Amino acid sequence: MNTELIQIRDNQRNSWNSFSGGWNKWDDFTMRFLKEQGQCIIDELSLKPTDKVLDIASGTGEPGLTIAATIRNGGSVIATDLSEQMLEIAEVKASAMALDNFSVEVADACELPFEDNTFDAISCRLGFMFFPDMQLAAREMMRVLKPGGVLVTTVWAEPEKNAWITTIMGALKKHLDLPAPEPQKPGLFRCAAGGFLTSLFSELGFSGATEKTIAGIMNCDSADEYWNFMNDVVPPVVSALKNTSQQIQNQIKQDVINVFEDKAAKAMAQTPYAARLFTVRKPNQ
Repeated sequence: MNTELIQIRDNQRNSWNSFSGGWNKWDDFTMRFLKEQGQCIIDELSLKPTDKVLDIASGTGEPGLTIAATIRNGGSVIATDLSEQMLEIAEVKASAMALDNFSVEVADACELPFEDNTFDAISCRLGFMFFPDMQLAAREMMRVLKPGGVLVTTVWAEPEKNAWITTIMGALKKHLDLPAPEPQKPGLFRCAAGGFLTSLFSELGFSGATEKTIAGIMNCDSADEYWNFMNDVVPPVVSALKNTSQQIQNQIKQDVINVFEDKAAKAMAQTPYAARLFTVRKPNQ
């Protein structure tokens, strides 16, 4: 990777390490929020009991921990992430689950520290859009995947289908002059367009990929719970509010509360999301 991409990667590592405390605090909430995506990945992988699985961008451990519990009688999982502090949380959770087939390794998806043709399957929940060089990451994944092995990942779909984030971002934009995200830089909706990952892998010579949209819900007990969660774990929100006066923060929070009250009045107090489930298989050689 060039110097700019290395800088992006290093900034990401520092950022995720700094947010690890928030992710630990909200782990139960987050795992409920994202459970459907993890289960869709597992279902699509169709794992055998003896499979060796690589979980990339694992964060605090999912879906790798659930996979390890599923194949604990012969199979194994290695969970990788840039953030060593996130993986420390995953290790604690693995210990609590008494998983002896789950291990962690700090690693960059663009420079995986594994031999060619090592893994039967690769999972990656909501990681692709943050990789500094997505083509390089895709190439690395397919390199370490065994012939006939399968890679399954999810990425966020279009913003208009993801009220879990647009609710608060809309309030932020009403009060703050936020720069538009750069399309080629890492970000939540970088891979949102239908067919994006299919095209990316096709350019690398891998055909036959499939994509489908999956939907879910972020259930919040209150606007306060939503506000606190987003302020503890979502970097764009924290970054936008970091140097904002308390008065403006209060106005933004009130706008968020108004949205939740309006939803409650319409009996729609849940906050929906949509993601794309992408599957590609490495050809048999």
